[in-house]
Amino acid sequence: MRQAMLDAISEREKLLLAAKNDYPDKVEFLASMMAEVIKQGGKILVCGNGGSAAEAQHFAAEMIVRLTEKVERAPLPAISLTTDTSVMTACTNDYSFDRVFSRQVEGIGKQGDMLLALSTSGNSPNVNKAVEAARDLKMETAALTGRGGGELAEIANFSIVVPSQSTLRVQEEHLFILHQVVEFVQDMLSPEG
Repeated sequence: MRQAMLDAISEREKLLLAAKNDYPDKVEFLASMMAEVIKQGGKILVCGNGGSAAEAQHFAAEMIVRLTEKVERAPLPAISLTTDTSVMTACTNDYSFDRVFSRQVEGIGKQGDMLLALSTSGNSPNVNKAVEAARDLKMETAALTGRGGGELAEIANFSIVVPSQSTLRVQEEHLFILHQVVEFVQDMLSPEG
């Protein structure tokens, strides 16, 4: 077991080194997209499945509450589309699971908002349909994905593709990126930013 953990740490180190020259500019650009949406009175919608659903909820919590106790700031408008079980089960029952996020985007999204889509593979039909619905509403769209990006990287306005085939490593990097994005957004929106 110890060796498996050491192997995972080595894999993570290699991944971070490989992305070192790529992440800073892309994360800053994603944060600037979000900051601009918020400055203009819009909100950030976020969705994903499984571990990505948990990360969507985590991101929305960090935006609404705060990232750390060191920075006190106003809540930042973000909604996770993965939290309303009544909406999700009704949509799954009445339509299909493929529409579980797009239906919510159609109901609460508007031009001037942004959708952040999370998918380790980039090929989740319900996440990709949410991006299509957001684009129909002329919302900004961004994606965090891995495994080469999949369809999601092609249809979102902007994508960060984690250079790994491992679901575990992709999700770990997504959480790292999301924390950095929140930190950059709050800095950009601070009076000093």
